[in-house]
Amino acid sequence: MPKLTFRYYPQPISPEQAVLEKRIFKYSLFIPVLLLIVMWLIKLSETILGISFVELGMYPRHIKGLIGILMSPLIHGDWSHLIGNSVSFLVLSTALFFFYRKLAMPIFIINYLLSGILLWLGGRVAWHIGASGVIYGLAAFLMLSGIFRKDVRLLTISLIVIFLYGSFIWGLFPIEEGISWDGHLMGAVSGTILAALFHKHGPPTPHYEWEDEEDEEEDKDQDENMDNEDGNKIIVHYIEKDNNTSSTA
Repeated sequence: MPKLTFRYYPQPISPEQAVLEKRIFKYSLFIPVLLLIVMWLIKLSETILGISFVELGMYPRHIKGLIGILMSPLIHGDWSHLIGNSVSFLVLSTALFFFYRKLAMPIFIINYLLSGILLWLGGRVAWHIGASGVIYGLAAFLMLSGIFRKDVRLLTISLIVIFLYGSFIWGLFPIEEGISWDGHLMGAVSGTILAALFHKHGPPTPHYEWEDEEDEEEDKDQDENMDNEDGNKIIVHYIEKDNNTSSTA
């Protein structure tokens, strides 16, 4: 009877691997922090100069709103809006770059653009600003990618994101006036599409020595079972041969 094993155990890492992980984490912060600096500089410029960049945001199905595909995630209504989005953006985008690494940049860029394009095509006719669409795309991708890939490590990330941002689900509905719930929805759709399209890509599943040992034990058990079965057959054949001989005599 085949053994059912969970096949996942914490693996100790070497000092060299620990140093490498810290270096990768620092690199993972680069793009998120750079974009956050741009967001904060834009808001600071609005405050100091007494102007508004809202009209550089998203305005669905109008030519003037096309620039919002690039600009709307960088513009925020007020400081509380910016501060609220900054934490989620930093956490989720850093998680993407740290855990998905080579795949992270294409995912980030496509999600950034796709969430804006979907909003431009299907959003309400109003000015939409803020990084929440991109944030919802990142959250949806990180939640669903581990499930689609059936990877225990990535499932752990999915559960953490669900635990921290599970309340995001309410942002997909028109509950609060003045909130771009359709921007949230289009971001979530973007992240879901990317999780499905890239479910065969991403971090490779690590191969541990204990897996080889278990495979060798399973192969050994199978060989012993086969030997036993063959032995039984030989014994039966031998008995049948004796019976036939005696009968003939």
